[in-house]
Amino acid sequence: MSYGVARSDFCSIRRQAARGTKLSSMHGRSMIERVIFSSDADDDVAASYDWYESREPGLGEDFLRSIEACVRGIQRHPEMYPVAIDEFRRAPIRRFPFEIFYELTASSITIYSVFHCSQDPQKWRKRLLNTQL
Repeated sequence: MSYGVARSDFCSIRRQAARGTKLSSMHGRSMIERVIFSSDADDDVAASYDWYESREPGLGEDFLRSIEACVRGIQRHPEMYPVAIDEFRRAPIRRFPFEIFYELTASSITIYSVFHCSQDPQKWRKRLLNTQL
């Protein structure tokens, strides 16, 4: 399967996330309704999907499902994950050596990077700091 086909499934998940589902948490706070992926984060996902899918058919799909699960966790408990730099937080993706870097506001979560942990950390720092300019 190509990323284009898989992306349509992933985009439908993102549309659902953007619409949001109000859930009450233990702390009385509703789930964050809106998730925005930057174009850089979309590119990160596409490149990683293609790489995993070229190694083993179906592995790219597993990667997308892992991202989906992580994003849902962020939506439910956005403040649970540690601050990486300034107001940007990072959440690890299960099974794959990636982290999602995001910014939390009162009404949305913006994902700036889906970063492979073996890369130079200066790459994500530079990207996050450039978003503040």
